[in-house]
Amino acid sequence: MTAKETGEKMEEENEEEIIENNEIEEVKEEKKREITIPGEKIVSGKEYLPGDGTRRENDDIVAGRFGLADISGRLVRVIPLSGIFMPRLGNVIIGRVVDITFNGWIIDMNAPYLAFLSLMEFSRYVRGDLTEHMDIGDMVVAKVYAIKHKGIDLTVKSRGLGKLEGGMIIYINSNKVPRVIGREGSMIKLIKDNTNCEIVVGQNGVVWISGDNVENELKAKEAIMFVVNKSYVGGLTEKVKEYFEGGEK
Repeated sequence: MTAKETGEKMEEENEEEIIENNEIEEVKEEKKREITIPGEKIVSGKEYLPGDGTRRENDDIVAGRFGLADISGRLVRVIPLSGIFMPRLGNVIIGRVVDITFNGWIIDMNAPYLAFLSLMEFSRYVRGDLTEHMDIGDMVVAKVYAIKHKGIDLTVKSRGLGKLEGGMIIYINSNKVPRVIGREGSMIKLIKDNTNCEIVVGQNGVVWISGDNVENELKAKEAIMFVVNKSYVGGLTEKVKEYFEGGEK
């Protein structure tokens, strides 16, 4: 091998090493996540695309919610921190009445801020004392129909929404809700069928369970918590079936 060929080979090897190091640095950069707050700039550049929990403002991608900023290639998103529910339009939630005003109810929906259910968005005409329809401490299934700078507006003007009577309330991590519901509702149907309970899962992580007796309600609660605790496991539907058959703990 001539000196020229040796030099060219060394240059090629150096270029490959530089490329490899750059790729490693890019991977490290992609894996680096930092806590961000709504309105905070995450990255600048038109080449980046706003993903879940972010929006574009001119050349900047800014956070739309509190969480961990994640940059994967061109896609920028914010991953919500565990246990924090950030409402979106159309979310069906379960909340508790915590106060009553002259024109509606203040609802705690297990989120960083309270929501408001106006008389105009109630399921029927209300006259006189509002507490005759819903009082402080009552639970209600409602839908997020408006997100404003100063708060969240709810409605109960759809089928399946309104005040909840009796039953049991449990709280789970809102990030686990999709697993509890399952694909096309398959998981929650499995739990309902095996416990004879009516179950409503709010997207805010609040779950209402109502059965013929407390034993069935507790059975449904334990099954839901089983799903929550095993949410990372593959083939979860089969494991829940085994759980009901007494073969999985």
